[in-house]
Amino acid sequence: MKVYFSVLLLLLISSVVHAAEINFQNILQQERAWAGLESKSLKVGDIEWRYSEGGSRTKPTLLLLHGLSGTRDNWNRVARYLTPYYHVIIPDLPAHGETKTPDNFDLSIPNLTEKLRRFADAAQFDPNMHIAGHSMGGAIAMLYAAQYPIEVKSLLLVDAAGVYKSANTPYLKSPEQLRNIVVEKPGDFDRLMKIAMQAPPFIPQELKVAQEKLMITQSKNTHKMVSTLVEMSKLYTPESFAMATRMIDAPVMIVWGKDDQVINVEVAQELHGLFKKSDVPLILNGVGHMPILEAEQLVVQPYLKFLNTIK
Repeated sequence: MKVYFSVLLLLLISSVVHAAEINFQNILQQERAWAGLESKSLKVGDIEWRYSEGGSRTKPTLLLLHGLSGTRDNWNRVARYLTPYYHVIIPDLPAHGETKTPDNFDLSIPNLTEKLRRFADAAQFDPNMHIAGHSMGGAIAMLYAAQYPIEVKSLLLVDAAGVYKSANTPYLKSPEQLRNIVVEKPGDFDRLMKIAMQAPPFIPQELKVAQEKLMITQSKNTHKMVSTLVEMSKLYTPESFAMATRMIDAPVMIVWGKDDQVINVEVAQELHGLFKKSDVPLILNGVGHMPILEAEQLVVQPYLKFLNTIK
């Protein structure tokens, strides 16, 4: 009887967890639809891309890139205000979200950038794009603009990763510290939110558990990504990073959370001084590392005005 009860209890727990996962995916799909996005897939080489697409292809194209351990859904709140006016593309970057890669995939920023270019070409997106990147996605956006200058109309950089002189957080001084914020066991998600956001939005417990479980399953890839970033930090200096940044001709908008604990706000002014065409950085008080989730309207309204100035 005890064995039967234990099996029944395990089946019940399993069904509840499965139902929570289904509900989580349903809510993500609803959020994408609310933002005017559809979920799509495309195989390019050895990468099975999953991405969100919305807005008319007859309108200018925006490519939005998420950060380390993030997903395309980090941009949904911002995308809601963009899809009525632009053709919006938001991929899950390789080894993130639902995009699948081989086990031995090269996760370096240069390779991610090159594979992103192949993805855009295979999907036949307008090659003359506006690109926005958050955190690690910002580093990819900058390299993309430096390598493919005639294909980038503008850049939006939100708390963008890079190699900076004014770095003073543990995660910039020693990228190895990023391992301490990888979600790999229950409880880590709450700890990450306290570091990444100054004022985390309310998340129902059921969805929080499902999100944490998803990130735990991806923790191996996240650790691989951190290892790649650690190696790159040894190869690049603030001077070599600045040299690449100065090559970018596209207009740039910089947004930063004043209370960012991951990439300190002083970096925004340093970046501003490197670009040929950069607006004065927009600094958001009371906001941490995730302005696109913490204060999306404070990001998107100035961004729309910025885009309207691009010819």
